[in-house]
Amino acid sequence: MSSINAKSTKNKALEKSIKDISVATLKITKSGANKIRIVYKTNFNFVLADKSLNFLQQNGLVKAKYDSNYYQITEKGNDYLNKMQYVNTNL
Repeated sequence: MSSINAKSTKNKALEKSIKDISVATLKITKSGANKIRIVYKTNFNFVLADKSLNFLQQNGLVKAKYDSNYYQITEKGNDYLNKMQYVNTNL
């Protein structure tokens, strides 16, 4: 029974981390940013930044522009960011 609770807690922590990482990345890409700026502003390493950007691109929340090293939030990403910020402020 305790292993189920431990797994559930671990999954919730991981899910929160993914949400926090996504929100941090989306905030930076709102004004457009290259990968170096994203790493610097979010304090992520390049591996985490790559994973985050790939996830956001696959879900249509961010798009790569120019030389594919410059990222811009999409309308869908902006909607998601606004909803997450609303939830975070009202909970």
